[in-house]
Amino acid sequence: MMKLTDNEKREILKLLESDRPLPDKYRFLLFDDKREVELIWNGKSNEVTNIVLPFQVIEQVDEPRAEKPASLQMDLFDTRGRQKSGWTNKLIWGDNKLILSSLKNGAMREEIEKNGGIKLIYIDPPFDVGADFSMDIEIGDDTFTKRPNVLEELAYRDTWGKGADSFIAMIYERLIIMRDLLADDGSIYVHCDWRVNSYMRLLLDEIFSNSNYKNSIVWQKIRVVKAQSNSFGNVHDYIYLYSKGKNIFNQATKEQSEDYAKKFDKVEKSTGRKYQLEVTP
Repeated sequence: MMKLTDNEKREILKLLESDRPLPDKYRFLLFDDKREVELIWNGKSNEVTNIVLPFQVIEQVDEPRAEKPASLQMDLFDTRGRQKSGWTNKLIWGDNKLILSSLKNGAMREEIEKNGGIKLIYIDPPFDVGADFSMDIEIGDDTFTKRPNVLEELAYRDTWGKGADSFIAMIYERLIIMRDLLADDGSIYVHCDWRVNSYMRLLLDEIFSNSNYKNSIVWQKIRVVKAQSNSFGNVHDYIYLYSKGKNIFNQATKEQSEDYAKKFDKVEKSTGRKYQLEVTP
């Protein structure tokens, strides 16, 4: 703890006696706080929800698979079919804060950990656009406006419709729980746009550490840019990649690399590019 001057001591005592908050500068003078840079907003708190709710099965979808996969990429997907118990192949509906809290603190957490933990999270949260969930839907030559229902109006107004600080508080708590759920070698991809990308970067640096920032992916969302006379076209979003630990990519062994290279047994004469010829039955 740094040594306080007599004036600083008197100021602290005066503020405490009048039940007023201490200025931020005293946080660094009085406490061993390692956070040199952070985002501050009204009502900031490190407390997170620890509620555990039961999951109830609403519907099961178990369609038969084709005998032959449509492509080689089908090998990437889980082929175990319906899972009447456990945590795989689940689409969970509800408030994601309560779902994340139940996964983190409930009985399912042990099973998740036994299977290696959660390796990857991708989120596409609301962008604090100030909209009201209305959208225009084109059907043929007609355009219909989809109005928000009562639940959507309440969710927007009460959760992140009160300004930037309410949006940041909403996503901050959820990101903390996601970090705690991730395996040590897990990673998270956070999709955002120009409205919140600067806030999101600072939040992720604070929660995951800027040393675990891996990269920013710029996603072009519009192929044809419409002419805008007063500004540049808004044509891309951002996807931030952070890891929980140091290593998130599996390095291929020399044998695996050589086996993969053998598949490309054809050579394009004009460019020398190697390729693989696939015959679809």
